[in-house]
Amino acid sequence: MSDAPHTHGAGGSLAHSRVPMTGRDPEERGRISSPLELLFDLTFVVAVGTAASDFAELVAEGHPGQAVTAFVLAMFAISVAWISFSWFASAFGTDDWLYRALTMVQMIGVVVFSLGLPAMFHSVDEGEHLELRVMVLGYVVMRIAMVLQWWRAARESPEFRDVGRANIRWTVIVQVGWVVVAFTHLPLTAVFVAFIVLGALELALPVLTQGDAGGTPWHPHHVAERYSLFAIIVLGEGVVGTVASSGALLGGADGTQWSGNAIAVVVAGVGLTFGMWWVYFATPFGDILVHRRSRGYLFGYGHIPLFIGVAGAGAGLHVAGLQLEHHSEISDVAVVLSLAVPVGLFLLMVYLLHALLLSATEAFQVLLISLTLAVLLAAVLLSAAGVAIAACLLIVMLAPFITVVGYETIGHRRQRQMLEGLASRNN
Repeated sequence: MSDAPHTHGAGGSLAHSRVPMTGRDPEERGRISSPLELLFDLTFVVAVGTAASDFAELVAEGHPGQAVTAFVLAMFAISVAWISFSWFASAFGTDDWLYRALTMVQMIGVVVFSLGLPAMFHSVDEGEHLELRVMVLGYVVMRIAMVLQWWRAARESPEFRDVGRANIRWTVIVQVGWVVVAFTHLPLTAVFVAFIVLGALELALPVLTQGDAGGTPWHPHHVAERYSLFAIIVLGEGVVGTVASSGALLGGADGTQWSGNAIAVVVAGVGLTFGMWWVYFATPFGDILVHRRSRGYLFGYGHIPLFIGVAGAGAGLHVAGLQLEHHSEISDVAVVLSLAVPVGLFLLMVYLLHALLLSATEAFQVLLISLTLAVLLAAVLLSAAGVAIAACLLIVMLAPFITVVGYETIGHRRQRQMLEGLASRNN
């Protein structure tokens, strides 16, 4: 296997002539995310931020069902687009001029897609049709670039020719389906059914394209790092939500008179974001994937609901701010639920991925997640009993720290034993 792609991919230096796309070494030492991958991720900041903001506004207007529907659709599309690029880059990234140019085309597609999100949210709120045209146009741009990347891999890497051709074929088929759904006047029910079918095909693409071919040469630690970086990007919505929540609560002409609500929102928002970050990075996904490469699919797509939970928590903080500013039409209980539910989803998915990837569930982990969910439920019940929103937000903030304390005191030793057992079984 050629070493040329490795040299140019890791360092970020431009290869002035094209580098053969023969596939990366899945055991390459010191493999890290390239500057190009980090730049690519920045385009998704806009997409996630737009989806979270639109979600918060719909919830605050008293339309939680429409808000959740549109937000899940948006985050699913965002996650699938990001996953598609990231796994290909881990396996075939050359970082030469052609690879960079096609990545730029994908970035343009992400921006176009993001511009279509508000219209989609508005259409879901109206309930008459599902407006997907601009979003799908963005996807078309992204998919054209991905097809060209796969064509190059199929042409220059005989070992992965069949995988490349299968990806081209199925990607085009699915994309044609999205174009038909977006640009034809189908009944709303038919559109949602089509969305489910095409969404299922999106999730099935790795199965349909790789089959018995042995997959692609993705790097376990590189993939885990890419997901951790995207998790940080999505966690950034918690900071954005905190600022959005607390900014208008500052008193005085110069904003120096802090109310109790403003202080509570800042502490709760930053504390919650920090706690969720700590929980996520407590699991060494890269080390696990080294020994459980066959579970890469579970790791990759299992993160979609996790990302939805993280972004939803940031949006929930924004909803709380709108309520405290008296710009909301919902009850205090609904506000606390808008934060507690996505936080609970995130924490459940972390525990579930940990258990499924390691094939191990312990009573201690069950105890921790049970206590965590109990704290979130307590916050909702206290809100229903008339406790102030600011206090309930602080209680929600405590939820991830139950896992943090459990991991730092006992859990880290048990996790290390699980990893050692996993390594010994594979040796």
